[in-house]
Amino acid sequence: MSYNQQLDPHSQELLQQYRSKLPVYQRMERIVFNLLDSSLKEHGMYVNAIEHRVKEEKSLAKKLELKGTKYQSISDVTDILGLRIITFYTDDVDKVAAIVKGLFDIDWSESVDKRKAHQLTSFGYNSLHYICRIPKSVEEDPEMPELNELRFEIQMRTALQHVWSTIEHDIGYKGAVKIPDQYRRQFSRLSGMLELVDDEFSRLRTTLTDYRRQMQALVASGQLQDVPLDVDTFRGFLEMKPFDRLSRRIAAANQAEVFPAPLMPFLPILIDLGLETLGDVQCFIEENQEYAYQMALSNLAFTDLDIVSEQVGLQHLCIVYALRQGRGRFGVKRIFELLNGRRQDNDTIADMVMSQAVTFPFMNEK
Repeated sequence: MSYNQQLDPHSQELLQQYRSKLPVYQRMERIVFNLLDSSLKEHGMYVNAIEHRVKEEKSLAKKLELKGTKYQSISDVTDILGLRIITFYTDDVDKVAAIVKGLFDIDWSESVDKRKAHQLTSFGYNSLHYICRIPKSVEEDPEMPELNELRFEIQMRTALQHVWSTIEHDIGYKGAVKIPDQYRRQFSRLSGMLELVDDEFSRLRTTLTDYRRQMQALVASGQLQDVPLDVDTFRGFLEMKPFDRLSRRIAAANQAEVFPAPLMPFLPILIDLGLETLGDVQCFIEENQEYAYQMALSNLAFTDLDIVSEQVGLQHLCIVYALRQGRGRFGVKRIFELLNGRRQDNDTIADMVMSQAVTFPFMNEK
């Protein structure tokens, strides 16, 4: 190749060593990526991406052209195999690092935490770099001992840090041309803004986690009136199976089985009905469950169903509540629109419900 002619003899020898060890690096890539991917999932770590590559020969040749004298052998080039773990939050970088340390042997003399070297006058984002080896406890092959000898690099950074680094590279900010002060100031401001956003996302996650724990404690203690109705609190409330007794009571009338069905889709309906706290939902159940049971029985009387949905109790509670509020046919249709989307048969269902509801005493409530 033409770039060989630009390399000195020592660099050409390093390039030849690279070619001979390329199968080792490629096998290392598969081992390391698979281990990282499975371990992160096992620890419940959700990351933006795990990037991995073995440096191409042309890219290595360019590096050797600039720094070939720095390396005695190809094993001194620690980033021929490189992986990058991109997290969503800054505090997840340290959690990922702890997992990496538990998986691989770390060469601490070559590893660097560039975050600690971050200066107020520096630009761009810094990441955590570990130089690693695969321990024999992970993979060992007597016919390929280099698996445990050659080093590789793992970089860990946040998604915003990664975006910033990519933009820097695209703009050519780190190039040899001196950037005028006015543009340096622009980079500095943008860098500071992104760093603040990165920190605030992590802080917001911590705050929301604390909030969820507080709400879970209130639910567990029965202080439902103090718990606002939202996605997190309703999901926790459902774990107590508050609608299970009514659904099973309805099913028992036909000696039917209850099959599982999601109840979270009813949250927008409950909010639309004006419920604001879990205490409101609890009262909603207690005050309407007998009417809901009677209405469900009137519907089941015309069927021979031996299986009913777990939604049956909550669905009839919503219908009864809407009718008792005076929402009439429109209110019933609205429930099914929120549940199933705008469909023509929503009108048919609403008409059928209204024809059956006229006999119930709550229809005459003031």
